[in-house]
Amino acid sequence: MNEIDRMKELIDLLTKASKAYYAEDREIMSNYEYDKLYDELQSLEETTGTVLAGSPTVSIGYEAVDELPKEAHESPMLSLDKTKDRETLRDWLKGKEGLLSWKLDGLTIVLTYRDGKLFKAVTRGNGEVGEVITPNAMTFVNLPHVIPYKGELILRGEAVISYTDFEKINEQIEDVDAKYKNPRNLCSGSVRQLNNEITAERNVRLYAFTLVKAEDVDFHNSRKDQMEFLRTQGFEVVEYHPVKESDILDRIQYYADAVKGNDIPSDGLVLTYDDIEYGRSLGRTAKFPRDAIAFKWQDEIRETKLLEIEWSPSRTGLINPVAIFEPVELEGTTVQRASVHNVSIVKELQLGIGDTITVYKANMIIPQIADNLTRSGVYDGNDDDKLIPQHCPACNGVTQIRRINDTEALYCTNPECPAKKIKRFDLFVSRDALNIDGLSESTLEKFIAHGFIHELPDIFRLDKHKDELCKLEGFGDKSYNNLIAAIDKSRTIQLPKLIYSLGILNVGLSNAKIICREFDHDIDRVRHADMEQLSSIDGVGEVIARSFVDYFADENHNRELDELLKELTIEIPKLDSSNEAINGKTFVITGSLEHFDNRNALKELIESMGGKVSGSVSTKTDYLINNDPASSSSKNKKAKELNIPIITEEQFMKMNSGE
Repeated sequence: MNEIDRMKELIDLLTKASKAYYAEDREIMSNYEYDKLYDELQSLEETTGTVLAGSPTVSIGYEAVDELPKEAHESPMLSLDKTKDRETLRDWLKGKEGLLSWKLDGLTIVLTYRDGKLFKAVTRGNGEVGEVITPNAMTFVNLPHVIPYKGELILRGEAVISYTDFEKINEQIEDVDAKYKNPRNLCSGSVRQLNNEITAERNVRLYAFTLVKAEDVDFHNSRKDQMEFLRTQGFEVVEYHPVKESDILDRIQYYADAVKGNDIPSDGLVLTYDDIEYGRSLGRTAKFPRDAIAFKWQDEIRETKLLEIEWSPSRTGLINPVAIFEPVELEGTTVQRASVHNVSIVKELQLGIGDTITVYKANMIIPQIADNLTRSGVYDGNDDDKLIPQHCPACNGVTQIRRINDTEALYCTNPECPAKKIKRFDLFVSRDALNIDGLSESTLEKFIAHGFIHELPDIFRLDKHKDELCKLEGFGDKSYNNLIAAIDKSRTIQLPKLIYSLGILNVGLSNAKIICREFDHDIDRVRHADMEQLSSIDGVGEVIARSFVDYFADENHNRELDELLKELTIEIPKLDSSNEAINGKTFVITGSLEHFDNRNALKELIESMGGKVSGSVSTKTDYLINNDPASSSSKNKKAKELNIPIITEEQFMKMNSGE
């Protein structure tokens, strides 16, 4: 293959990977592999003196998705040139002073304020055109809605989700295939939601990193002064430090030590000149501005031996590959597992048991396979290597490789697969669904294995198997009686929880509530709703609507629901709209509670009286409920900025009683 042909091949690979990552929130190759191919392409372009159309070294990004309105940026948002060499970063300063800051790994947003209020928020998109996400930005937990400066203010910031929140959200997702791969993907999906209530639940934060425009303010030609100005306006700014050639290496080491314990995802550093006019005088290349440069961490890479690929089935049938290898020390911790994500990556790396692989931590946090040095796995399409199982590890059913959006993944084709059933039953009995105590995943596994339950309605008929149940190890009369009592208690349920319990793809409890409310909690109207009706509901959209319609188009699903309805009593929420102090008002709840078991209990009371509960304080909030009105929490701070009353539980209860 000649150099030009190789360049064409690299452009095609990088284009597909970049589109998948930035536009579709999925990953078809590791960051390490992408950087390696990008560097190879750049080297070939320098050698040949040729840059082909569509090369990622001169293009900026990809088109935004169609679901949100698009808008052109006033000035293009260029990528940054990059280096992994610390001395190169030092020499780049050329004796000038600079600002060194985190390069956060989230979604870049352009914010415009007019007359002291948030006017517009637009994603980076392809650098030229972005998506308008203003209602979603209003839910960012630390973003000021009103600022002291009354002129037009334009800034750029990074929307991020912390590792802590990322892990909490993933813990609540039963399906392995539904779990998010990394905080960046979760943040991107959260920021671009059609329903900003979902965005509000994700604890998105924004860190300002560049001031674009603020007329009639003297910044003394200093970017540092710009950053401090943004801080005075109420923005959280990315952590930065002034540096010179004499101390930049020490400061880089400071960041290198700090990143290991940093809760905010970062994939490197950014160095800019403090002198604004000097930076502007340098101009730009076709892709890069010359007043800033990115520094990417030199990955700590270790060789190890691949011991096995563990294939984990889920309730949707997707079987996820996880690499198990000999333990190695990476970034101060012992690592022996890494997600491989899908069959495409298994094939791309040509993985085989016993292969010598290299591993690293993406952003110094998430274990990934960098490369396979021995590549013993051979695939020819129809005769796949034994590494990809031809039978499901849970049921021995036949597996099938399916190609979806140019990515291959492994699925179990057996509709009776116990892994599918266990995960589905586990969701059905979970707290936000039927809430049946005593049916853990391991207990469900036993019941399925003994043939006591085949479908969801069978849970309500377990009393037919009393004798056999009481003979199970560790499951006597007392356990049986407690379980039957818990099942009977669950027989009265509100429709949104029942709909959520069915495990309809993309439909969470909050979506179920919105849909049921739209159709007056009438089960027949809900199950027969069409695409047009559902997608027109604020907060639902086409993706959720399609999943909903497809689910109820299946005769087996309807038959199963009919059987469930024979066992259940649907409780219609009683809406008491007589209290004008609560009806139609929006509340936010924070802090610990004294008179309610949890926030959900208080939320349900408010909703039963015609009120609404949101996850974050905004201009639409009427009251913030907090038993510590004097606390310095971010929600209290924002409520005070917006002159929103902060009330205690006692005060709310007086409102409830009409006092």
